Amino acid sequence: MIAWRKKWENCWDEVRYCSAGCRKKKPGAADRELEEAVMALLERRPAKSTICPSEVARDFFGENDWRGSMERVRCAARRLVEKGKIEILQEGAVVDPSTAKGPIRLRRT
Repeated sequence: MIAWRKKWENCWDEVRYCSAGCRKKKPGAADRELEEAVMALLERRPAKSTICPSEVARDFFGENDWRGSMERVRCAARRLVEKGKIEILQEGAVVDPSTAKGPIRLRRT
């Protein structure tokens, strides 16, 4: 997640990575599989219904290991937002993924 910084004020639309380390860690095959798991779960639901990222984590990582993997699911959700496939909601309203803190829900666009 990239948070807005004053030094990027004039070039915010061009910012893709928060650091050189982040730039080196590009999504791999496992990250794409996680994105597919998010989309598969959403497609099994009615069009405008939402899911909790924890549902994806439980399905993908198992009942015992899901808690430690929540940030990976949230990252996958942010990538899907960038691709225009889903929306992130809080309290029923669409929110900017870079500013969302706390519980979120996911919905197809």
